Amino acid sequence: SDTKVMTCAAVWRMPKELESGSHESPDDSSSNTQTLELLCHLDNTAHGNMACVMWEPMGDGKKIISLADNNILLWDLQESSAKAVLSSSTALEGKGQLKFTSGRWSPHHNCTQIATANDTTVRGWDTRSMRQIYCIENAHGQLVRDLDFNPNKQYYLASCGDDCKVKFWDTRNVTEPVKTLEEHSHWVWNVRYNHSHDQLILTGSSDSRVILSNMVSISSEPFGHMVDDDELSDQEDQHQEEKIKEPLQDSVIATYEEHEDSVYAVEWSSADPWLFASLSYDGRLVINRVPRALKYHILL
Repeated sequence: SDTKVMTCAAVWRMPKELESGSHESPDDSSSNTQTLELLCHLDNTAHGNMACVMWEPMGDGKKIISLADNNILLWDLQESSAKAVLSSSTALEGKGQLKFTSGRWSPHHNCTQIATANDTTVRGWDTRSMRQIYCIENAHGQLVRDLDFNPNKQYYLASCGDDCKVKFWDTRNVTEPVKTLEEHSHWVWNVRYNHSHDQLILTGSSDSRVILSNMVSISSEPFGHMVDDDELSDQEDQHQEEKIKEPLQDSVIATYEEHEDSVYAVEWSSADPWLFASLSYDGRLVINRVPRALKYHILL
């Protein structure tokens, strides 16, 4: 019918001045609006509504995966990026709610694995065979909203959902979560690992709060930042030994309440590891920094 709404996806090119690594910087005082260039659409007419699109984390930027209803679609961008060719696909089959809600492409294992969420289930897939490699049934008590892989520790995955919880999983043993956070009072829409310091976890929720947590016990540096023995004096060496005897404690670092409505997106800056942004339903974009004291505690 004419009133049917379809969720679609497209590939756009950013203005050259805004591209990562560009030496050109747009004039801040200029009123010229920068526009995106439409390269191509990801044709989903035969597959249903798009839930999310994922770029391959490494490589030449020519591979994309999209989730449409119960389909996983792997696309190859042509040389000019003006056309996306569907190279392989698979469909989720079974009973119950089979529409994907979110997905994440793992930066590990040569970028051959993704994780998807549908209803209360989290699944892992091998992108070469398009076959399921693990399944976490009832990962959450209600709908799973988002996923993220630990960038520095392979096999570790975070999930969040409508049960107000954030859970951390080791995909080699998915019978129980490694850790669970219960700091939000409503649906958790987003969870994000810091790209450089994976103990820093951002979450955003319909309770209008953004929470920054320090999950150091399950990070790649559970005993804190390690220093080479050659760099330490005897006194510092003794202090360092005392410091690393037991893992540091997990904690909530800060709760940000600048939003007055549901927070639907949180992201870390790709340029500054201490900077992050959050976006709420009312259109408010808030940019914050990791507290300076914690920053130096991590670095020193």
